[in-house]
Amino acid sequence: MKKIPTHKRKKLKPSPYDAPELYDLLFETLDFDIPYWLKVAGEAEGPLLELGCGTGRVLMRLLEAGAEADGLDSSAPMIERFRAKARAKGWENRAVVADMREFAMPSRYARIICPFNGFAHCETTDDQVRALRCCRDHLKPGGALILHMSYPGPKYWAEPDGVPVFEAEAKDPSTGRTIQMWDTRTKDPVAQIQQSEVEIREVNENGQTAASHWFATSQRWVYRYELELLFRAAGFGRWTILGGFDGKPLTDPEDQMIAWAWRSQSGIGRGYRGIRNRG
Repeated sequence: MKKIPTHKRKKLKPSPYDAPELYDLLFETLDFDIPYWLKVAGEAEGPLLELGCGTGRVLMRLLEAGAEADGLDSSAPMIERFRAKARAKGWENRAVVADMREFAMPSRYARIICPFNGFAHCETTDDQVRALRCCRDHLKPGGALILHMSYPGPKYWAEPDGVPVFEAEAKDPSTGRTIQMWDTRTKDPVAQIQQSEVEIREVNENGQTAASHWFATSQRWVYRYELELLFRAAGFGRWTILGGFDGKPLTDPEDQMIAWAWRSQSGIGRGYRGIRNRG
């Protein structure tokens, strides 16, 4: 596959989250993780909050299942799209525009979830700790935060930079075109940062690209023991990190990470006071 010229990549500015209609065409029906989040909600014994809820791929399914659930996302266009879809069912106020690093919800939750690599958009240690502390403050005593993240194993870092990688495709029923997502990545293994330039192509019935939409985004990956330290710094009482939605131990670098972190029943996390007081 031919590489994208550097001068062209530098011009890419918009976020893919500024185009929620295209995002929905590609991801609205994605359901690989839905059974897990439905199980989490069903066992929560209290309300649930989704961080990075976007256009409602997960949140809508939770609400349809009868869960008491709210959502937040920093992208106003994504939340507007969610509200347009949720309005007919009276759920348009179940999601708000807010930053996961600093939000204030009126409720306290039994579970806070962050699916589909949402936490990777916290790109500095300060961002990560702020987000985790905010989550902890919004949990009921004994409540849990659950993060889903891809594990950044050796195979990922060894992939060549600057080569478009096919991510997903779907049919646009309004035009009959195939919508394809291609991700051109530049990775910094020291900073654990991935810069992505995303092309969404509209491909006609002849296989030709009829339109092309360019976006840019970035993510920071974390490792198991790094994440445990972040939980400790944020004041969580205990945690466990699993290797997939089936609850197996994390042993394979190709696994997905499912991390649970609980707020102490007392509301005071192990090691929390000393770490926080040191600024």
